[in-house]
Amino acid sequence: MNKIKSWKEPTPRGLVLAILGIVTLGVAVLSMAVSYQILEPKFGAWAVPTVGALDALWVVFQATEILAGNNNRRARRVQVAGLALTAVNAGIPTWDLILHNGTGTFDLAVVLTPIAIVATKTAWWIALPSLGRPVSRATRRILADKRQTVADKLETMEAEASHRIEVLRLATDLEKQVADAETAYRLSTLKIQQTMTEDLHKQAEATAKTVTEKALPAAVAAIRLPELETWTPGALALPGPASRDGSGTASGTDAEGRHTTGTQASAGEQDEASRQAAQTVTLQEVAAVTGVPVPVPGEQLSSAQLGVVLRHLRYSKEPPMSYRQAVKSFREAGFVGSEERVRHEWGALMSNEDKTEASEGSEDDTEEEAAGA
Repeated sequence: MNKIKSWKEPTPRGLVLAILGIVTLGVAVLSMAVSYQILEPKFGAWAVPTVGALDALWVVFQATEILAGNNNRRARRVQVAGLALTAVNAGIPTWDLILHNGTGTFDLAVVLTPIAIVATKTAWWIALPSLGRPVSRATRRILADKRQTVADKLETMEAEASHRIEVLRLATDLEKQVADAETAYRLSTLKIQQTMTEDLHKQAEATAKTVTEKALPAAVAAIRLPELETWTPGALALPGPASRDGSGTASGTDAEGRHTTGTQASAGEQDEASRQAAQTVTLQEVAAVTGVPVPVPGEQLSSAQLGVVLRHLRYSKEPPMSYRQAVKSFREAGFVGSEERVRHEWGALMSNEDKTEASEGSEDDTEEEAAGA
């Protein structure tokens, strides 16, 4: 009962075979009719069994190929025999067409028969290997579930891949935008630094040129700056009415309002006071005014530092030191510098002094000319 029931169960494979079988039977009937009309005048009554045998065997071989399933070794013989019968059945009407070519005595069935036979055999050759073996409903269900599982996994993988591709494309666009923004920011920062550096460089060159051409006198560095903790406001002492007696003694009032008497200050005493003020100028103060790091004995000095040391040594005593005296003091203090560099900076110092004296002399001459006018 189970076998009978299994044969009666409709399956997609059975439906395909049924359709192909119906088409094959129809083509076989058409082939029998056409072949009988062609062979009957020559073979007479023997045309019936001949045509029936050819078409019946053609159908049988085709059915046997179906029953062989995927076993190619079993199906090979019936395949060869089926191809041979296909050639014979299609060759009978084809040969008749060749013999009656140009006479107009053949009909449409004779033309369609070889085409239908070859097309039917080709249809079996295309469809039969794809049908596979007949299986039970349970096996078909298992296979269908597996195919569905595989299809679901493939669809899921394709969807995940699509999502990942979309995320990567979006990430690529965002990374590109961020990179463009960072590049623009860095470019603007570099432009700002470039502008600032150029401006500072121009100002530094102007400052260095001014410091070189217009050296500050030592008296400027001697001015003490007030400190917050020790500074107290004060006023300059005003000279009081002075009376001079016969001995040349002058009387007056000092900064605290006390009456003082003494000899009149001479020009030599004023020069001595100026020299003492000049001697109070330190090397650190000269370096601070010039704008260079404080020179340190024993270390290699730059040209600006070397000039600061020579200027400080020259004006540390009154009268100013000569070149030999300054070089001797330079070596005794432990400063480092070659004879060539020292001589070069000393020449630059003397040149600046000459320019300063010439400028002061021209100003004095101009004032005298203005007074004379």
